[in-house]
Amino acid sequence: MSDTGYETDSVRSYNFPNNDPEQDREDVAHALIASFCYRLHFASIGRNPQNILDMGTGTGIWAIGSVDLSPIQPLWVPPNSMALPPNHFDYIHSRHMVMAIRDWPKLMRRALNHLKPGGWMETQEIHHRPCCRNGSMPPDHPVAQYWGLVSDGLAGLGIDSDATLLLADMLRDAGFINVTTRIFDVPIGRAILLDGAQPIALGPMTRGLKWSREQVEMRLVEVRRAYMDEWVHSYMPLYIICGQKPEEGMSLGI
Repeated sequence: MSDTGYETDSVRSYNFPNNDPEQDREDVAHALIASFCYRLHFASIGRNPQNILDMGTGTGIWAIGSVDLSPIQPLWVPPNSMALPPNHFDYIHSRHMVMAIRDWPKLMRRALNHLKPGGWMETQEIHHRPCCRNGSMPPDHPVAQYWGLVSDGLAGLGIDSDATLLLADMLRDAGFINVTTRIFDVPIGRAILLDGAQPIALGPMTRGLKWSREQVEMRLVEVRRAYMDEWVHSYMPLYIICGQKPEEGMSLGI
């Protein structure tokens, strides 16, 4: 791990930090999403699923919050690399992965293979393009431009940050049925994004756009100032998409 919290050369493919402040931001993001959704999941997984795979689980606070009184996670967390059998999981979940996944169709085909017949996959992804209903964030607004630059930087690294809009169709194309989409408008909070503006931007802009760190920091001065504009009322849409693996003998309908 480098002193900035970014992964070192051995795992250079990860474009965002993984230090303590970033983990705190992940916990805040989890609390924010939970407050909007009032639940951990939307897929109809029943009351007693036996095997669940959480991709990109972050700190895992969803599983231990309000239960464990000591930091036991390192004692029970499974290894980071393990063989996954086919037809094994009742439920596969992912959230906030759109800025990391290069090949969503491949991921969904593999998820379908590892789910039990009748099992569910659920993705929860924000479309990182600021929206507003009062005209307070035009395309040339510094915050809108910032997210455009982050998206362009990720594109230079082979990642489509607009893939959120395509995930439902990708699930269907992979063979899932009963695909549903729910959309929630998530307000852009000043505190978390003021704190996270540099960690979010640094990897995509320096690696994908080939900017210097100094160029990134200079751009962020304007972005942080724009985040403080109380007249702006912006949000980003959160897409929650569920799909089911057909039961054995069930027609795929495609």
